[in-house]
Amino acid sequence: MTDAESRLWGELRGNRLCGHNFRRQVPIGPYVVDFLCFAERLIVEIDGEQHGFDDNRLADARRTNWLEAEGFRVIRFWNNEVLREIDAVCNAILAKLGGPKWDAPPPETG
Repeated sequence: MTDAESRLWGELRGNRLCGHNFRRQVPIGPYVVDFLCFAERLIVEIDGEQHGFDDNRLADARRTNWLEAEGFRVIRFWNNEVLREIDAVCNAILAKLGGPKWDAPPPETG
């Protein structure tokens, strides 16, 4: 996993995001998606800068169209969004899930 994927997985794993069950690196048809909440049919993709190039944007659009045709919803974030604005990313995911606003747990002190 990339740093951004690891960071987001830390918030999604173990039903930490308001009880929603996410899995990572899930094969769906010809694709492997970054994160999936199957109960809500929501896919979360984390994109690096290579996804900004025209060819990759077109491939991502085809991928999203295929996944949506299969009944999934897809939400995408850039790596830097996840690394710099994790609370906003989690709240955007919850908004897609129709859930309440997420409050990050306080940092652990040792």
